Amino acid sequence: MDDETGTITYHPRAVEAATAAAWFDALRDGVAWHAQRRRMYDRDVDVPRLTASFRLDSAELPWAVAAAARRGAELAETPFNSAGLNFYRDGHDSVAPHNDHLYEIVAGYPIGLFSLGAARTMTIRSKRQPRRILDLDLEAGSFLIMSYETQKYYDHGIPKTRKAVGPRVSVALRVRP
Repeated sequence: MDDETGTITYHPRAVEAATAAAWFDALRDGVAWHAQRRRMYDRDVDVPRLTASFRLDSAELPWAVAAAARRGAELAETPFNSAGLNFYRDGHDSVAPHNDHLYEIVAGYPIGLFSLGAARTMTIRSKRQPRRILDLDLEAGSFLIMSYETQKYYDHGIPKTRKAVGPRVSVALRVRP
């Protein structure tokens, strides 16, 4: 997609299958994952996935995050400085439709997302008319680039599924202030 509401580019095989599998194994088994709770609809609920985050200049940066950040920077031509990780254990884990908060990212820079492990569907939908909905199966080793503008005009999320799906790790690369 490329128009006045932003650009979304999908690279299905941004890294070789063996590289994607090595990154997945290293992150699944080597990251200190965090369970979170959030206030939603006047009550506290469990966030339906595990999370972790890193500054890319951190001394504790896992090698797989560093490698993903280097490859993502090449593909997006962007000097990313942070990585947010999500661990989706099965089809019950998800992230609700949302856009990144514009005050948490630097204007003009895209968001890059590596998908590792089992394929999951990302739903991208416009916030305004005409209504546009894109369901994109994010394959292992794929890289999705969403321009800054897409955060103004689109929501994106990973819906729950009743299908049997394996675990997935996403590595979201951003330029933060």
